[in-house]
Amino acid sequence: MNHEKFMREALVEAKKGDLPYGAILVNNDEIIMRGYNTAQRDNDVSAHGEINVLRAMTQKIGYSLDSLKNYTLYTTCEPCPMCAAACVWAGVSHIVFGASTEQLISLGTQQINLTCQNVVTQGFQDIQITGGILAEECLDLFK
Repeated sequence: MNHEKFMREALVEAKKGDLPYGAILVNNDEIIMRGYNTAQRDNDVSAHGEINVLRAMTQKIGYSLDSLKNYTLYTTCEPCPMCAAACVWAGVSHIVFGASTEQLISLGTQQINLTCQNVVTQGFQDIQITGGILAEECLDLFK
C-alpha cells in the first residue's frame, strides 16, 4: 500500500471538517469511504472523522465484530481512545495515522494522553498500527 498517497487523501478530508481531522477507509488499494470531523456542526461529541467513516461504512455494509476486516483506516491524527476502541469493535485490520497524540499535545491541542496502541492492545482484535505518515503535514493543519 502507498501510505503517503492515502494519507494525502485523508488530509483533503481534514480540511472539510470543523476541526482538522480527516479519515478514509481503504480496501484492496481502493478508497471505499471518506470522512471528517463534524462534532461542532452536528452537536455530537462522537462525530470524529474516524467515527464518521466507521459509522457510514457499517451502515452501508452491516455491522459485526469483523465488519471491516481487511480494511485500513487512514487518519490524519492518532485515533483518540474512543476512535481506537471503535476500530476494535469494527474489526479494522490496520490503522495508519499521521500526527501522534504526543505531537498534538505538544502543540497545545486538548487530547486524552492514551495512545491508540494502548487501547488496541487491551482489545480483542489484532490490529496493525503504523504512525508518523506525513506527520508534519498533518500537524500543519493545526498551525
